[in-house]
Amino acid sequence: MTWTQLAKAYGLTFLVFLAVDFLWLGLIAKRFYNRQLGHLFAENVNWAAAFLFYLIFVLGLMVFVIVPAVKSGAWVQAAWMGAFFGLVTYATFDLTSLALIRDWPVTMAVVDILWGMVLSTIVATAGYGIARWLS
Repeated sequence: MTWTQLAKAYGLTFLVFLAVDFLWLGLIAKRFYNRQLGHLFAENVNWAAAFLFYLIFVLGLMVFVIVPAVKSGAWVQAAWMGAFFGLVTYATFDLTSLALIRDWPVTMAVVDILWGMVLSTIVATAGYGIARWLS
């Protein structure tokens, strides 16, 4: 893939990530997160920090999951490695929170790690398809 194709694949994969995660956070699981962590939420979302997280996370998916899967020509690799990437990254946050933050809900950690795996699988598989389509 050329740098231009990679940049386009990154941008489109980023949009997929935003759409899927906003659907989850804004509609499907909004009440769950509020019940679990509402007392910890800031009055206003720090959108710059959230946007930076999304940029870095999708870059990680591109580097460690999508590009290697495109090189091997295996969408199944993108799906499985996406799930593993989600497990590692979301477990890092949730298990660290469980270890260090008083009263961090175990249910929250489990659901969020599972969500990270599902989200990363969906986005990595879509990113694989996008990258193949562009190359």
